[in-house]
Amino acid sequence: MSSDTRIAASTWIESSRPKYWSFIFSFLLLPFSLFAQAPDIKHVIVIGVDGMSPDGIQKANTPTLDSILKVAAYSFKCQAVLPTSSSPNWASMIMGAGPDKHGVTSNSWQPHKQTIELECEGTKRNGKPSGMWPTIFGELRRQKPESNIACFNDWLAFNRLFEKGVVNRQRDANLLQAASHHGYKGITKKAVNYFKKKKPDFMFVHLDNVDHAGHHDGHGTQAYYDAVGVADQMIAKIVKAVQESGVAEKTVILITADHGGIGHGHGGDTPEEVNVPWILTGPSVVNGELQVPVETYDTAATLAYLLGIKAPDCWQGKAIVQAVAQ
Repeated sequence: MSSDTRIAASTWIESSRPKYWSFIFSFLLLPFSLFAQAPDIKHVIVIGVDGMSPDGIQKANTPTLDSILKVAAYSFKCQAVLPTSSSPNWASMIMGAGPDKHGVTSNSWQPHKQTIELECEGTKRNGKPSGMWPTIFGELRRQKPESNIACFNDWLAFNRLFEKGVVNRQRDANLLQAASHHGYKGITKKAVNYFKKKKPDFMFVHLDNVDHAGHHDGHGTQAYYDAVGVADQMIAKIVKAVQESGVAEKTVILITADHGGIGHGHGGDTPEEVNVPWILTGPSVVNGELQVPVETYDTAATLAYLLGIKAPDCWQGKAIVQAVAQ
């Protein structure tokens, strides 16, 4: 990563420090009902790093994440859902509920083969069951139709986890370099270029290189930590793009993962597989380790809060409002 990228990332991170420290403690005591929407936030970015564990961040060379953590609201004990497979957890993250509600219970799930009855308003299309639980993508499109929404994913199967036709721009690694397991580079480049050009209201970026290393070389190996370091470089490029776009003071970034891992796999209920990082940074974000439990399905509700839309009543997740000062 170039020195310019590090400098730009550092500048944006420093500019996002909360200004009203005396307000933090009283804020934590206020009920959620007082907050209809977050402060003046216009752009929200999620960077989801497949298979990245807290251990990976703590032991890898991650200068960007290390700098972000100094000014972020974070938890290293965000709880993934079971099984700790990719589809159930990415789905829970964007659907605001667990697999028992949205029905995505394995990586073989398909909307047209939904096996449970979805008890949520908005799960029908043209009067017929759609097989799709409402996602943050669809809700933002429904409630704010003019929003610019983008998704850049390094895993083709991610495409089936949200409603068709709700994003303005979508690219997956199969259109880039997936065959060589370097799709994350193309995905990051596409995301950076799109953000600079369009400044989307909501952008989701999925990186898969860390999960590849976990399966191929093993979690906790040097190769795995090296992959986390590479993901850190991709994060730096996105942070730099935000800074160069002139909207850093109105942009919040959430960095998280679908699961951790143990040995060469994941899917079980060990702490190494279940605990994932959840890191929120940007203007008005309260600095420090979160003292409230965080579930992966809280992500969708938090994103709805940041984007100023209402979370569907059927979502189980809660907005982590303790992470944001007013």
